[in-house]
Amino acid sequence: MSTNISLRANPKLWVPGDINALFGFGTNILVNVLVLTGLLRFVIKMPDEIVFNRILPALGVMLFLSTGYYAWLAYRLAKRTGRTDVCALPSGISVPHMFVVTFVVMLPIGIATKDPIQAWEAGLTWVFVQSFVLMIGGFIGPSIRKITPRAALLGSLAGISITFISMSPAAQIFSTPVIGVVCFAVILASWFGGVRYPGGVPGGLVAIALGTLIAWGSNLFGLGYGGLSLVKLGASVSHFQFAYPLPAVGHVFAGFKYLGVILVTAIPFGIYDLVEALDNVESAAAAGDSFPTTRVLTADGVVSLIGCLMGNPFINAVYIGHPGWKAMGGRIGYSVATGIIVLFLTWFGIIALLSAIIPIVAILPILLYIGMLIGSQAFQESPHRHAPAIVLALVPQIAAWGKTQIDNALGAAGTSAAALGVDKLADSSVLYKGLETLGGGATLVGIILGAITVYVIDQEFKKAAAFAFAGAVLTFFGFIHGEGVGIAMSPEVVTAYLGIAAILLACPRLVGVIPHATIAHAERPHGESQVSAVKV
Repeated sequence: MSTNISLRANPKLWVPGDINALFGFGTNILVNVLVLTGLLRFVIKMPDEIVFNRILPALGVMLFLSTGYYAWLAYRLAKRTGRTDVCALPSGISVPHMFVVTFVVMLPIGIATKDPIQAWEAGLTWVFVQSFVLMIGGFIGPSIRKITPRAALLGSLAGISITFISMSPAAQIFSTPVIGVVCFAVILASWFGGVRYPGGVPGGLVAIALGTLIAWGSNLFGLGYGGLSLVKLGASVSHFQFAYPLPAVGHVFAGFKYLGVILVTAIPFGIYDLVEALDNVESAAAAGDSFPTTRVLTADGVVSLIGCLMGNPFINAVYIGHPGWKAMGGRIGYSVATGIIVLFLTWFGIIALLSAIIPIVAILPILLYIGMLIGSQAFQESPHRHAPAIVLALVPQIAAWGKTQIDNALGAAGTSAAALGVDKLADSSVLYKGLETLGGGATLVGIILGAITVYVIDQEFKKAAAFAFAGAVLTFFGFIHGEGVGIAMSPEVVTAYLGIAAILLACPRLVGVIPHATIAHAERPHGESQVSAVKV
């Protein structure tokens, strides 16, 4: 008893496993910071003065506040429960939104005005609007989480992990296999295989060091793996300087002249953030750490608001991956340490140097590892009978990812699906219209479809019908299955959802329902066909 009281009073702020989690999570954050720096400099054509003196220092403050807050939540949970295995929620720049605000908001405005500053201001306003959506959503989030089946939440999350988190890193790893595949093997052996490297050096650090060594060594033979050079390294030193964030309130409100364009994406993606955070809180709960949903969601909104008021056009989000960092041994300290390191890197201009030293392909295997872990968690932490619901919840994210690939390919060719013709694409078996409709609001769609399927499997038809009706409402206002928010959007899909609801409400009266206790809630032996198990 005395030991338990001691643990409740003094949770450890740092344990050996935090080193592994720090290198894993820290490099994850580093990858995202390096990528967004490249987007700002080479896509938006943002002046280096704005990137390194205004945006990155403000980003550093946001990440410092975010990682510190979630470490504090973990500390409170550990102190209250007396447990020693509590792991802080990972958080950082929302990766999907990083590309959305760049290519959907800032780039078109930058091209139209030929002024990257106005593009930056529009990005700040976009985050400003989303921040309030998150803060308001924090008070309804717990209710949504309570009524939504775990398989639906984790299944939709798994769809993100397989597509937007895993596919791009996997493709880049195999584009430069001499570095990427070798580093991936190092990480697999350490984090899945339990291999300990000499001196207890963390697997993530071994992978990055080995990849960097291969990249620079290849330059000696004229191969140039990783795209590194002494010229780039020398140029990066010019960015060494101390830069702290300054208030950017005037720039935030200057972007309000683009509010019409901004609202089309800011509100739906604010809701996406809300749902994704719910998914990730549920993922952490499945791994044993239950955090207060309202505090998590409102914290994302508050720190994002602070960041944008200081000049950062990227929103904060709770990350998927909590079970991965926990499995590595991460607890509380890894989160705080990551925030401190990022603050140092962004305030002293060291990001430019790191991007010139470390090949990104050496870091990407860590993201692929996280994608693998989260994708598998949906099946591991849900009842076996709900596996079909998880698969269906994956599909909208796959559709959204496929549409993104098509759009990027057509954009590179100087055209678009609209210009080329959707019917012409369909003639070539490219079902663009279907992908666009299915993938619109993919995270919410996955949850709706997954929840309907779970409740059908459990023969709770009224609850399934309620989610079908919710799908109709969300579609009507353009939050899912559409291109933007509005009234009477996608009427055919609305009708389809209403039809589903009607059929489900009629099911108990039309079919002989097998009793719950014997079928719906009974777990099947592993490998047994669910279809054969429920036949009358």
